[in-house]
Amino acid sequence: MRRILIGLIVMCACGAAGRAAHAAAEEPTMYVIQKGDTLWGLSERFIRDPYYWPNMWAGNAEDITNPHFIFPGQKLRIFSDRIEIVTGTPGMVARPDVPGEKKGEESVPEKVYTTSGGEGFLMETSRKPAGYIVSTYQNRQMVGEDDIVYVDVGKTHGVKVGDRFSIFRKMDAISHPISNLILGNKVIPLGTLQISETEEKASKAIITNSYMEISPGAFIAPYRDKKREIPLRPAERDFAGYIVETKSGNATLAAGDIAYLDLGQAHGIELGVMLYVVRDVVPDRKFFAAPIGKFPKDVIGALVVVEMGRNTSTALVVKSIDTVYRGDRVEAKQVR
Repeated sequence: MRRILIGLIVMCACGAAGRAAHAAAEEPTMYVIQKGDTLWGLSERFIRDPYYWPNMWAGNAEDITNPHFIFPGQKLRIFSDRIEIVTGTPGMVARPDVPGEKKGEESVPEKVYTTSGGEGFLMETSRKPAGYIVSTYQNRQMVGEDDIVYVDVGKTHGVKVGDRFSIFRKMDAISHPISNLILGNKVIPLGTLQISETEEKASKAIITNSYMEISPGAFIAPYRDKKREIPLRPAERDFAGYIVETKSGNATLAAGDIAYLDLGQAHGIELGVMLYVVRDVVPDRKFFAAPIGKFPKDVIGALVVVEMGRNTSTALVVKSIDTVYRGDRVEAKQVR
């Protein structure tokens, strides 16, 4: 048994030594950061893993003091499993391509995110429903796909047979975690319907799709296919805001969850902008006496805007390296 254990230890040591030798022997590709490059894009471009960016940042903490900022002219060493920043190169200028020279940059497809249509949003006071489901066939309390419902809009509202509407449920009012101002009501998509018969001020419709149970009181809005591809894009300005609510209603979020933000069209936010979830570092004061001042922020995760209102937006959490909470701050920095 002892000989077996010794053999395993030797094999592991040899394997580790072999991997170390391979890593040492690997010739890196050199790349000079260009205007518009992001940690996310560089991670995906060179090691095919856009979620590598926190590791890239953590592994180059001396050269990337803030993960929002990488600068044109910084030089990278690209290995098969990691990216390193060459120290002392922030002032370098990218030189033009030389014919026949191996290029460090590869062409990759544009990064896109597909919405499902079930993300929901915050309905602000400026947004009004087109109408409501006021009754169901045989006054059933809950209906679903292929069931009959009645809505309070008809010919006088411009509604025609064949028109399609999305169905929503208005939930509780959402207040801002800092100012306590009401931002709007959380709205959850329930399904879709199509008008089958019309009268002057009411219509009959059939439920064509249902994500959740539908009941009288649900409101309708003109149908818009929300299964869209949202391309990732850089921020055109600096943004700072908060996660004010979650679709699930839970206080915590992880990758794949939906968050609602206090940033909208009025703030200049755009579809596809990535924001980072940031948190202040609060050191344990028992280890120091004199004031230290401001610490660099911790970056907890990243999310992408997939739906916008005037003052609020819906975002998909695409990365979390720690628990993200309702009330956490979000930031984006313009690439300069």
